[in-house]
Amino acid sequence: MKLVTRAQLGWPESAAPPQTSAKGVKVHYEGVPVSVELLDDHDLCIAKWKAIRKAHLADPKENYSDIAYNYGACPHGHLLEGRGLGKRTGANGNQELNRAHYAICGLVGSSGLTRPTDAMLGAIRDGIELLRRHGAGEEIKGHRDGLATACPGEHLYAWVQKGAPRPGGSTTVPGPRPVIDLSEVIAAALHDPAEAGTPVSYAGVRAVEKALVAEGLLDAGHADGHFGGATVTAYAAWQHRCGYTGADANGIPGQVSLDRLGEAHGFDVRP
Repeated sequence: MKLVTRAQLGWPESAAPPQTSAKGVKVHYEGVPVSVELLDDHDLCIAKWKAIRKAHLADPKENYSDIAYNYGACPHGHLLEGRGLGKRTGANGNQELNRAHYAICGLVGSSGLTRPTDAMLGAIRDGIELLRRHGAGEEIKGHRDGLATACPGEHLYAWVQKGAPRPGGSTTVPGPRPVIDLSEVIAAALHDPAEAGTPVSYAGVRAVEKALVAEGLLDAGHADGHFGGATVTAYAAWQHRCGYTGADANGIPGQVSLDRLGEAHGFDVRP
């Protein structure tokens, strides 16, 4: 999963109302022309996602507290955080519909870029599975299911009606996700020796280091299973990326920041 967080977008924590469960997820599209130039420039996808939030916040009729969607998905396969986890959507039409399902928007529209790429479908599926791990039920519907609208468009809706399979036919991520014990990782960060070649105190550190390498924050040569000084520094950089500062970005993992790293790199975190 290639997750772009609110912190990376420069957004504060969502002010949307909390909601920890729903029947499932509804899929949306933009419903306006979308430029095919997005296919060649991921920066345009980020700019569009930010523009959607700006337009929603400026809408006096709807009086949105934030961008309406929980997540977006771009043609390059990035899952873009909107309201995020544990927040009621504002996209499904009314309070009853919004309480029933979370919402993910594919960055395709009514003309121009209308057909989702395989990478976009994979990112929407990533979002569905992420929301399922955090309170969403099994239902996958289109916006038009329950409201008179063309959303999510011909192509996305046909995919939804097939069960929203991943490109290649699978509807699930193959294999179990590893589970990392937060307390063990913290102990390793506080007590691991800096020298390679000494016994590894907790095998789960390797998954954390692999994720930090993938984020470009840790040199692969330091991903040796020890939560030593280089890994502490790299994790502090991850905390800064998540929006933490000062003593909250000291390189010692916490539940929220490690959850976010796991969401982006395929592991779950046990307190």
